[in-house]
Amino acid sequence: MRLPPRPLAALAAVVAAQALAAPAGRPDILILMPDQFRGDAMSGVGHPAVRTPNLDALAAAGTLFRRAYSTVPSCIPARFALLTGQEPQTSGVVGYAARKITVPTLPATLAAAGYATAFVGRNMHQSPESGDLGYQRLVFASTYLADDDYDLELKRSLPQSGGIRGIVATLRLDNNRWPAAPWPHPEELHPTAWIVRRSREAVAATPADRPLFLTTSFYAPHPPLFPPARLFERHLAGRLPPVAMGGWVDRSQLRPEGDKTGARILLAGETLRRAQAGYFGLIEHLDEQIGPLVEDFRTRAERAGRGWVVLVTSDHGEMLGDHGYFRKCEPYEGSGNIPFIVASSPGLGLRRGAVSRQPVGLEDVMPTLLELAGAPRPDSVDGRSLVPALRDPAAVVRDWLHYEHAPTYGAAQAFHALTDGRRKFIWRPQDGREQLFDLEADPREERDLAADPTAAASLAEWRARLVRRLAGRPEGFSDGARLIPGRPYRALQAR
Repeated sequence: MRLPPRPLAALAAVVAAQALAAPAGRPDILILMPDQFRGDAMSGVGHPAVRTPNLDALAAAGTLFRRAYSTVPSCIPARFALLTGQEPQTSGVVGYAARKITVPTLPATLAAAGYATAFVGRNMHQSPESGDLGYQRLVFASTYLADDDYDLELKRSLPQSGGIRGIVATLRLDNNRWPAAPWPHPEELHPTAWIVRRSREAVAATPADRPLFLTTSFYAPHPPLFPPARLFERHLAGRLPPVAMGGWVDRSQLRPEGDKTGARILLAGETLRRAQAGYFGLIEHLDEQIGPLVEDFRTRAERAGRGWVVLVTSDHGEMLGDHGYFRKCEPYEGSGNIPFIVASSPGLGLRRGAVSRQPVGLEDVMPTLLELAGAPRPDSVDGRSLVPALRDPAAVVRDWLHYEHAPTYGAAQAFHALTDGRRKFIWRPQDGREQLFDLEADPREERDLAADPTAAASLAEWRARLVRRLAGRPEGFSDGARLIPGRPYRALQAR
């Protein structure tokens, strides 16, 4: 029995009763990794403007972890956690600064287990000293680097464009800010389409007798915000959601032009509409493009008699004006919460169409995929395998999750956060400010319960958990009895 042919959405119609005998050998594994993708920006979780039928179909073919969080929500440390399975508490990679990876990585461990490993797209943002990370085939595409594989082909196709940097400059866009404009060239030259095309080539080129581990890494929907014109214009003409604005926000500190860091801004009016249209348009374009790639990938696995696994996640989200923030590095849902989908062929025995609200993080990717591949787990890995939860709705992977970020846009931005998927506690190490949110009753985090007398016992419980969690850290955030603000918080822990 084969899975349904086109379209990819037909995956949603495959039910548990159609389960196959487990295919021989290890499953082919595909990671789809957009950059800066909010966890709520999919139609399958109720977003009012974005349409993502292919991502929704993948969720229907597996488990969507709705309370997934970026371990350290900016590019370098988040990708470090995914590649190594380590928490920042262990690695010391707690902020936006690179360190050489010296422990086994996910691709290197799978390569040692017999996988062909390939990487296509936006680089993993690690230090050059970390080498190829275990990927045997590498094809690079970004929207900020000159002369990578994508930029060289773009210059050959559009010799007068100045490459990707020239296009971004001509459109007066930015790699970290909110201006948006439609992509002005043929869609097949857009970086998202190019990455998918090269990924499909990697699928076709890998010998059929070897299991494949492919990471397809997109720059979208990270700025520059330049989706195809048809998608940009559709969103400009449509109804777009209001930003979240907590009662705890000091609006007097916000300006329509933004601050010098690009992190604080009062996004409103046409500026907000264009930013949303650019961001949502990039997501919809990405969703369109992944359909043929996933079909090629699963067809290759089926023909070889293997199962397949597709994992969708992102390094962090995008605040997109919520609470007066743009970009990432914040504990709030727009920045910290990310997509996390694990879909698979029926014969692997994993649940289908499931939604889990257990808290999970990027450090869980490596142990999960290694268990599904039957590959050994290195002792250096901290993360939890999610396979029990993928099989059994009653399985509990963890009770609560810790994520954090060191100062990037200023000392006040640093945070530690704990969540069990229902409540979230935030502590700012610069001044000791605390916040507490009820994510079930207040998913937009507009009501801070930290000063609510009825939440005092809950606040104390969460504070005590963080005291225990941070005890022994080199920064001195906790003495085991209390949290200590004002301690120096280096971008990388001393080792």
